[in-house]
Amino acid sequence: MKRILTGLKPSGELTLGSLIGGIKQSILYQDKYDSFIFVPDLHAITVPQDTVLLKERIKKNVALYLACGIDPNKNTIYIQSENLYHTNLSWILECHTYMGEASRMTQYKDKTSKGEIVSVGLFTYPILMAADILLYDTLYVPVGIDQKQHVELARDLATRFNNKYGDTFIVPEPLIPKIGAKIMDLQNPTKKMSKSDGDTKGSILLLDNEDVIRKKIMSAVTDSDNKVYYDMENKPGISNLLTIYSALSNKTIKEVEELFKEYNYGNLKKEVANIVVATLMDIQKKYQEYLNSEIIEEILNNGNKKASEIAKTKYEIVAKKIGLGRF
Repeated sequence: MKRILTGLKPSGELTLGSLIGGIKQSILYQDKYDSFIFVPDLHAITVPQDTVLLKERIKKNVALYLACGIDPNKNTIYIQSENLYHTNLSWILECHTYMGEASRMTQYKDKTSKGEIVSVGLFTYPILMAADILLYDTLYVPVGIDQKQHVELARDLATRFNNKYGDTFIVPEPLIPKIGAKIMDLQNPTKKMSKSDGDTKGSILLLDNEDVIRKKIMSAVTDSDNKVYYDMENKPGISNLLTIYSALSNKTIKEVEELFKEYNYGNLKKEVANIVVATLMDIQKKYQEYLNSEIIEEILNNGNKKASEIAKTKYEIVAKKIGLGRF
């Protein structure tokens, strides 16, 4: 079975956008591929993190993924920092990466262009990401269009290494969903709902309580037309609400438009709030069950054991080819 790899970065809170735009896709993939899901906690520390909060989010986010429908029997789930072969391979790949390649990476360019002071870790983390991918003979990496550049770097490094030392790495491919709901901020429906945005008024967090969820949806920015139909350019707020309902009800946008064509905006918001609350209350119940059990420890222990064995084998092949270690 072809292997797919997804990272679950433990920075920021998971949102409704994370569920609809990302986690639901992973649930589909787990039935089609040999699915690896890892927590890239080393990537999180490229920017300052609260130590206690980072630890909490690692466990919380794994619990949320499981509660949303990620099946531990269909996925290998593990924590990046518990597997030292990620950083070992990253160093080798860094020694095969050109400065020009690394300096063209989007996040580094964006931050330095604004005059921000960045760490060396932020500069090199795309190479660590390449190591994350190449260690496991990953064929597919699900990414948004903004992350495609990182998979392209992994492809370049795999090809360069293979050409120099012989066939070693599978050259991965980005897997960009052709159809996927993109959930926008409720207060600014022209920008994506963010898990790391400091202002959460426009973002529904997966662990928000019912009152907060309803308040956020009822205060969602719309327009003065008071006609319900999908038009992302001219009616981004209403279109976003229709997208949310469509994704959670498994109905098409056309079906949802027909369902709500006689509704005013207030009644539409109530229906969207109802389906969001029903979905998230069910997830939160399962989340608490996972969080209060020993199952997460067992899942991570099993995942780390399997991942480490695969990574060790690949790393030793790489190290031998370039001449590292004892003679």
